Amino acid sequence: MSSKTKIVVLRMKEIIYTAIFLGLGILLVLLLFIMFRPGRDTEPEAAPSAYIPGVYSASLNLGSQEINVEVSVDATRITGISMVPLSEAVTTMYPLMQPTLQSLAAQICSTQSTENLTYAEESRYTSQALIRTIERALEKARTD
Repeated sequence: MSSKTKIVVLRMKEIIYTAIFLGLGILLVLLLFIMFRPGRDTEPEAAPSAYIPGVYSASLNLGSQEINVEVSVDATRITGISMVPLSEAVTTMYPLMQPTLQSLAAQICSTQSTENLTYAEESRYTSQALIRTIERALEKARTD
């Protein structure tokens, strides 16, 4: 039995290159496994749309005057509420209308709901009429 001893000479530069390429290969395989593993959703679920974006209006009869309450919405939230046209006659005959609408609009835009709103006792009927009108405009905007 003769066994010959073989001596292999490796240069340090070749060992370093081999280790770097081996590390990059392992990293690439791990990255591919993570990216393409089964059961993983590639797209996040979008929030369901509550409204069709746009400006919707509902009318409110005040004696012989008629005003439109406009509600602006985007796909998920109420962005603004305004009253159009607010003539001098409406301002004079119904002085609580504009301040009450501004107060309600701020509450509705912050809570995104027409429920549990607070209003002053002296503007109770004005507030209730405006809330019903805003709800009618929001019904036009809903997607369901």
